[in-house]
Amino acid sequence: MSPSRLSLGSWDGARWVKVRVALLGFLLAAGLLVVLGRAFHLQVLEQEWLAGMAREQYLRTAELAPRRGEILDRTGARLASSVEVESIFVDPKFLGADDAERRANLVRIAKAASLSKKQSHKLLERALAPGNRFTWVKRKASPAVVAAVEGLGLGKGVATVKESRRFYPQKEMAAQLLGFVGSDGKGLEGLERSLDDWLRGHGAALPALRDARGRRLLPEVSVPVEERTGHTVELTLDRNIQYLAEKALGKAMETSRANAGSALVVDPRTGEILALAHAPTFNPNIVPGSSERAAVRSRAVTDAFEPGSTMKVFLLAGALEQAAIKSNQSFDCENGRWKVGRHVINDHHGHKWLTPGEILQVSSNICSGKVGLLLGGDRLAGIYRDFGFGSRTGVELPGESPGLVATMKSEISVVTGSFGQGPVMASPLQIAMGMAAVANGGELLQPWLVRQVTAPDGTVVERGGRHVVRQVLSERTAKKVTEWMQLVVGEDGTAAKAAVPGYPVAGKTGTAQKVDPETRGYGRGRIASFGGFVPADDPRLVILVVIDEPKSSVYGGMVAAPAFREIAEGALKSLGVAPTLPIVAAQKEEKKSPAQKKREREKAAEGLVTVEDALPLEPQQVRVPSVDGLFARAAVRTLAEARLEVDVVGSGRVVKQEPPAGSVVERGSRVAVTLQPL
Repeated sequence: MSPSRLSLGSWDGARWVKVRVALLGFLLAAGLLVVLGRAFHLQVLEQEWLAGMAREQYLRTAELAPRRGEILDRTGARLASSVEVESIFVDPKFLGADDAERRANLVRIAKAASLSKKQSHKLLERALAPGNRFTWVKRKASPAVVAAVEGLGLGKGVATVKESRRFYPQKEMAAQLLGFVGSDGKGLEGLERSLDDWLRGHGAALPALRDARGRRLLPEVSVPVEERTGHTVELTLDRNIQYLAEKALGKAMETSRANAGSALVVDPRTGEILALAHAPTFNPNIVPGSSERAAVRSRAVTDAFEPGSTMKVFLLAGALEQAAIKSNQSFDCENGRWKVGRHVINDHHGHKWLTPGEILQVSSNICSGKVGLLLGGDRLAGIYRDFGFGSRTGVELPGESPGLVATMKSEISVVTGSFGQGPVMASPLQIAMGMAAVANGGELLQPWLVRQVTAPDGTVVERGGRHVVRQVLSERTAKKVTEWMQLVVGEDGTAAKAAVPGYPVAGKTGTAQKVDPETRGYGRGRIASFGGFVPADDPRLVILVVIDEPKSSVYGGMVAAPAFREIAEGALKSLGVAPTLPIVAAQKEEKKSPAQKKREREKAAEGLVTVEDALPLEPQQVRVPSVDGLFARAAVRTLAEARLEVDVVGSGRVVKQEPPAGSVVERGSRVAVTLQPL
């Protein structure tokens, strides 16, 4: 081999070694740069995302449910509180090796939990969904149900968790006033709804570690229950008086075979509501279904009706205050029959001449109509509005009706409006507060239910109090009207059964005809009522009892007055109000002769507008037809035929309408209808 060839080969070998070393170094450097770039990308650019993924693997949040605040009566007695109960859930993965075994165990669980067919179907559908690891069986279950499900021995497939459940220890007492809460702990009706922001409380979330198997480890720290608890609400309600009102109302409902009723007790000095009773009622510990919807309604607040003769108190009080009449003035009562245009107004008993006090005493429609004509439609409507009719009182309950004071332009509308029929509608609460204005010397007060709201740390954050809306009467007028109202409860009045032994009573009966939504005229239905205050010389209580469609007797003096007396007797004793009159032993009902009983019924009777002479409406007015139970299209058509506009909320059938059926409104007014699915 020649030297030149060897030199060339040596040079080539050394050269390739260097090239390979350089290439390897380049590759190593490039790889290092890639690693460094990736590290920079992960450690800097993707840091938050990766940290979040890591936290998701070992951290979980423990949700701590809020604890709802308590509702107390004025004495501190619990009306609503919250207790810890078990909720049952399943992990379908541990209920069997295949779907058939899981289905069989789920059926056993549903049976042990006493689920309905519909609930059982939902449980199977959700639990057997692909990939599902959690399904509720029954939330806030009773101890017996929890024991029955755990007794199936299904191990890790069934578990429980503690949740807060609303508990009403007095059961049906004040159910409509208190309302109830849903499964999510939110207030749905009554004070639970209107005061939900105060009562609800605040939930809390705590971080908790999870081990390698995914099991949650309890945190070492916790949030005190006090920090999650809602405010405590103390009401003006008196549990003892509430019990008396509900008992007396229930008795009146039973003896009169009525459809429904309500009873209110108010302190006329302050406007505090001491009792608010309704019948029929329900147990708020069990969330009512659609069939019990009528029992949930707080009728004394939400329902307006043509009140009838109780309005004569405000008619005469306003007329006397405005000097339209004199206390000793006499009115010709036409001997019980008075023709107004083509309509006939009747009194049950014929009378020649009556003074204002006697008009109240015998409840004369004819003379009341004549007083109304002296005032005129505008002044009469103004008097009613001054007493609070036609506007909401502002009480702390949802769904309050404003009632109605319509224009009274025709002669017949003024006459009938004078005795509470036709263009006037009122809620029981409005009537009670009007009575309270007479009782306290002429001040219209705002009714109130909440005495104070207290935070968990004991701080009072809200306090209720007396609020005067306006002065509607002078003390002199109020005193004179009180004297007239006392005649109603005397032996020759329409409400002798309301007399309370040992105490002077002032009051007024009412017997109102109900409008038939189908015929849009007065039907056979009646609403009997009695409202008044006691003691008349130093009023402590205003009591109103309203009985809807009684069957035994239609007159307030026969049906509602006895309930007034029973409530008044018990409440005065409970408050420690001493008698001021000699107590005469009451004659027992069973010892009265048939003639005596007949005389009582005749005295209690009040004149009515005859059905065939049902009152016409002003040309621009219509009565709202009933659309309850109709589908949306049919409801809209029915209301459109009555020349009314419609606001529709929801879908399904109509469950609520505002204004209610039978209300007198202007043509073109809007009617809000609420629909719910079947």
